Amino acid sequence: MTESTPPAIPQLIALDWGTSSLRAFLMRDGDVLEVRQSRHGIQNLPVPGIAGFENAFAQIAGEWLVRWPGLPVVASGMVGSAQGWREAPYVRCPATIDNLAEQGVTVPCGLGVDILIAPGVLFDEPDELPDVMRGEEIQIAGALLQEPSWNRRSCVVLPGTHSKWVRFEEGRLLRYSTYLTGELFAVLSKHSILGRLMPEGTQGNHGPDVVAFELGLATARDSRPGDLTHQVFATRTLGLTHRLPAEALADYLSGLLIGHELVSALAGLGNAADAPLVMIGDPALCERYVYSLKYLGKAADAVLDNTAPTGLWAFAHAAGLIGDANP
Repeated sequence: MTESTPPAIPQLIALDWGTSSLRAFLMRDGDVLEVRQSRHGIQNLPVPGIAGFENAFAQIAGEWLVRWPGLPVVASGMVGSAQGWREAPYVRCPATIDNLAEQGVTVPCGLGVDILIAPGVLFDEPDELPDVMRGEEIQIAGALLQEPSWNRRSCVVLPGTHSKWVRFEEGRLLRYSTYLTGELFAVLSKHSILGRLMPEGTQGNHGPDVVAFELGLATARDSRPGDLTHQVFATRTLGLTHRLPAEALADYLSGLLIGHELVSALAGLGNAADAPLVMIGDPALCERYVYSLKYLGKAADAVLDNTAPTGLWAFAHAAGLIGDANP
């Protein structure tokens, strides 16, 4: 008789808990054994208040804790915000994974264990605009585990609703800038006069019209200070004058906003312009950013998908929750 390999015993429950969704990862030795997903983000809890967080956690991970009592649990994302389960105050730049672990906060889950919640990261230097992130710092920690040299010096880009451009050096998150690119596109295309000329279903939900997208990129690249709002309004006039077809207007707007983000962010890299550029995010959105970077003469050195589980593992390891397991 052939002996079967016993199932792996998990060492960690890791939660990526955002505004609109909750993902739970059962992990061992840095690998994900099982994934579960719920729509119970912090703004869509089963019931209001603390009971809603406890209920959402019990639904997604309670079965795991029944089977493996006392399994450590960590969480990152908006669950640690002022509107979350318990606020985890920001760690100031420069920040390391050890700083995050030291300043995490715990909250009882109602199932016999405490959840360690990761803090966000604050950039707040005199004479510069302040910036905040919550959740992206864990994704970055996960990405940097994949290539040790990136810890020494890298630029990490996280495209999305609020895109982040992060400078990392000698194991420290030094500084970063946030761009409202994704949210601005959504507001302008769905809640402004610009969307009136865009046919339903063309607002970023299809393969790009390359000509229109590149027109947006080129317009951003060649712009002068203060041109943005004029160029945004051109989304409407390009349609009214039939210089672009209606179904291409969303791609012009997308190219314009991404282009302005890239022009600003690349100019702000300074002496880090030659550092490896690592991108993390949704594959389809990253594809647009990679294309845009190439159009502007810059290449991405690596493109990664979901690095949150690996980052949560690193956070748990730094906090001493998984003993001598390798991060």
